[in-house]
Amino acid sequence: MVALVANTAPVAFGALAVPITTLATVSGLPEHNLSQVVGRQTPLLALFVPIALVFIIDKGRGVRATLPATLTCGIAFALAQFVTSNFLSTQLTDIVASLVAAASVVLLLRVWRPAGSYVEAEEVAAEAGAAGPSHGSRSVTEVGRSGYPIGAGIGTAADLAERDSKHHDSGSDVFKAYAPYLIIIAVFSITQIPVIKSVFDAPTRSFQWPGLDLQTASGKPSTIPTFKFNWLAAAGTGMVIAGLITIPVIGISVAKAFRAYLDTYRQLFAAIVTVMAVLGLAYVMNSSGQTATLGAWMAGAGSAFAILSPILGWLGVAVTGSDTSSNSLFGALQVSAANKVGLSPALMAAANSSGGVLGKMISPQNLAIAAAAVGMSGREGDIFRKILGWSLGFLAFMCVIVYLQSTSVLSWMLP
Repeated sequence: MVALVANTAPVAFGALAVPITTLATVSGLPEHNLSQVVGRQTPLLALFVPIALVFIIDKGRGVRATLPATLTCGIAFALAQFVTSNFLSTQLTDIVASLVAAASVVLLLRVWRPAGSYVEAEEVAAEAGAAGPSHGSRSVTEVGRSGYPIGAGIGTAADLAERDSKHHDSGSDVFKAYAPYLIIIAVFSITQIPVIKSVFDAPTRSFQWPGLDLQTASGKPSTIPTFKFNWLAAAGTGMVIAGLITIPVIGISVAKAFRAYLDTYRQLFAAIVTVMAVLGLAYVMNSSGQTATLGAWMAGAGSAFAILSPILGWLGVAVTGSDTSSNSLFGALQVSAANKVGLSPALMAAANSSGGVLGKMISPQNLAIAAAAVGMSGREGDIFRKILGWSLGFLAFMCVIVYLQSTSVLSWMLP
C-alpha cells in the first residue's frame, strides 16, 4: 500500500516525463506548456502524500509524531517539482524533486528527531531471539520505544539504532549510489544549454510516413503522417549517454553493463510493445475522427467537463496501467472537448495526466506486480479494497483543483 500510494504525484513526470511528451505529441500542444500546467497541479497533491504514507503505517499517532518531517518532505518535493517543470527541464522534474525531498529530510534529522520511534515487532524479535510473544507492529507511544511492552527486557529503539549505527557506508559507496542520478541531471542540464541544444537538434529530420495520405475534416492535408525523427535530441538518447558515462564512474565492466541493458529490455518488453500498440491506436482514433466525435459528445457536459477531465484520465490509467497510454488515448479528446466547451485545452489535457496518476495504484497490472513482489499473489483483491479509498479521495481532490483552475478562483495559477 505504501509503495502504491507513494507512486502518485511523481507519475506524470515519470520515465523522464514520457507521459508529458506523449501528451504533447497526440494533443498538438507545446510540451513545455503542458509541463507547466501539470507542474501546478501535482505538487498540490505531493504536499499530502508523505502524511498519507505515515497514516497508512501508524494512523494519526504516527502523523502527529512525524509532522515536521512529512511537511518538510512534501513541501520540498512540491516546490522542486514546480520549479523544475516550469523553469528548468521537463525530463528532470521527478529526479530533482525526489533528491531535493530526500536531502531536506536528511538535513532536518540533523536538528530534529521525533519523540518516539516506530519499530516493527519482527525486527525486535530478531534482536531479542525468543524473548517473548509477538505483539505486532506498534508505535513508540504504545510500546515504550521497543516494539514490545515496556519491561519485556529487549531494549529500547534507541539501543537498536545505536547497534545499527555501527555500520557506516564509505564516502565512495555513497558517491557511487548517487552517481547515476547526478550524471543524469548533469547530462540533461547540459543539453538544455542553447548551443548544445542546437547541436543535438541538428540531425533531426521530418518526413512524411510512407503509405499514409490523410486529410482533415475540412479536406486539408493532415499533419499526422509527418514523422519527426529526433534521434539525438530524444530523452532516451540522453539516458544512454548518461548510462555510458556511469559505467566507469561506478566501476563496473562493460560486459556487466551490457547484460544489465539487455535484462532491462527483457523486463520491459511487454510494456514497450503495449505502449507502441496504444500509441498506434491513438493515432488511428485521432485520424479517423473517433476522438473528435467522443470529444463533441463529452462537451455536452459544459463547464462541468472540468470535473470530468481528471476522471477520464483516472479511468484510462486504471484500465491501461500507464499514464502514457491514457494520455495517448484521451489527450486529443480532452483538447477537442475543451475547445467546444470554451475551456483551456492545455488545462484539460494536463488534467488528463494529473488525474491519471491517481489511477495507477488501482490498475490491475500494478496490483499484480505489487502482490507478486511481497508474496501475496492471488490476493490482489485485498490490496485493491484497502487502496481504493485513497485513490478516490485523491481523485476528488484533483477534480476540485482542476475545476477551480478553470474558474476565476484559481485561474491565476495557470501560465
